[in-house]
Amino acid sequence: MTGQLLHDTTVVRPAPRPAATRSLVCLGFCGGGTGSYRAWQPSLGEATDLALICYPGREGRFAEEFAPDWDTLAEDTTDAVARAAAAAPERPYRLFGHSMGGWMAFDVTVRLAERGAPLPERLIVSSCNAPDRGVTERDRFPRLDDTEGRLVDWMRTIGLLPGYALDDPDLREMAIELMRADITVRDSYRPRPGVTTSVPVHVLYGEDDEVVEPAVAEQWARCATGGLRVDALPGGHFYTPSVWEALPDHFADADLQERLR
Repeated sequence: MTGQLLHDTTVVRPAPRPAATRSLVCLGFCGGGTGSYRAWQPSLGEATDLALICYPGREGRFAEEFAPDWDTLAEDTTDAVARAAAAAPERPYRLFGHSMGGWMAFDVTVRLAERGAPLPERLIVSSCNAPDRGVTERDRFPRLDDTEGRLVDWMRTIGLLPGYALDDPDLREMAIELMRADITVRDSYRPRPGVTTSVPVHVLYGEDDEVVEPAVAEQWARCATGGLRVDALPGGHFYTPSVWEALPDHFADADLQERLR
């Protein structure tokens, strides 16, 4: 059944695969929703079930208020990931997050461990600096004080919304409101000193991404005590269109854990 929801509108499975042997749970980036990940479904294969976490204030949760700060969103997302895992307890899952979603995926993994909840077999973070740095000027992309025009240009560039949506005054206003709400949450992120995860971490980033630090591998090594792999891919913060479309191919290899460094 297309568009099936788990418990509520927070966990979305676009095309449930009951016979899958693994789940891929994806967290949204700043200003984004579940739509950017839906196109991955065909390339994942029948063995992987795709579960997409919807943050409050968008899509099926449009009537809800935006999360006011990082901690509120992190608790909401941790609850959602825990439910997604509990829906198929016999099935291991991988947790993916892009940009702000990468920090969220790390924080959720830490919170799950503190709860004693099932952990992902692998944490995959994309276009994301090490979380223990906190939010620096380099990470403020886009910025809260950006003009509406600049935010719209950015959303056009990354393909976050179709042209007809950004050309419609009402839809454009909603998109900008959502973007500013997420930027506010991102900028409120305050990592706890010394927090690490024992879950193996796979870091992906674009070779031309000006947001990601040159020392990304060394910095993530401080946070990942269970193994780390770092791969540079073509393109910028969202790679190239072809790389983004096939991004699961870069973390789907079964022997990754053996090659983590």
